Amino acid sequence: MSEDVIISVEHVCKSVSDSTGTLEILRDIDFALKARETAAIVGASGSGKSTLLSIIAGLDTPTTGTVHLAGTDLFAMDEDARAGLRASKVGFVFQSFQLLGNLTALENVMLPLELASRRDARQAATDMLARVGLWQRLSSYPKVLSGGEQQRVALARAFVVHPAVLLADEPTGSLDFATGEKIMELMFDLNREQGTTLVLVTHDRAIAQRCDRRITIEAGRVV
Repeated sequence: MSEDVIISVEHVCKSVSDSTGTLEILRDIDFALKARETAAIVGASGSGKSTLLSIIAGLDTPTTGTVHLAGTDLFAMDEDARAGLRASKVGFVFQSFQLLGNLTALENVMLPLELASRRDARQAATDMLARVGLWQRLSSYPKVLSGGEQQRVALARAFVVHPAVLLADEPTGSLDFATGEKIMELMFDLNREQGTTLVLVTHDRAIAQRCDRRITIEAGRVV
């Protein structure tokens, strides 16, 4: 594997079985992404995009095949080891924001830093929230923030650990067009600033066109 490859998806298949038979979700997915590269995973609903993203993150396991993340075989590790690798290397942004409602914006962003025992967690989180334009909202809880503000908090939480890889699943799916445009501009700016590798699941063709690569999934295959 080339030294500058940070994600290598190797012949990944995913199927699930029930009383009606076997459903093939992903079929022999194979590609590699280099450090700092941006890639959009596109395809119709039900094509397997989000399943693929979960497997890249090590949150779901393939039926066959494997994923190397930062040179490490994810599925040669146990769940605890995968969780540790995610904590140190991967940031996440979801359509539904996934903020903790009982924590303030500042506390949500501090959380991954505190889990990593960072002594500067409060200052680093404050600085990152200022970077995304929320320095006046540090003590606000998610329920009083707009959708766009919640996604800015989610971006701050993802980028505050300076991840090697950012995985984003329909990050503008719950936002209106204008707000979504601003969020994507901010995400790409932060990505460039930190030199992160971005893998983005999206239905939005305009967003996909902004990425270096477009990986199209149809019926579980890359086309």
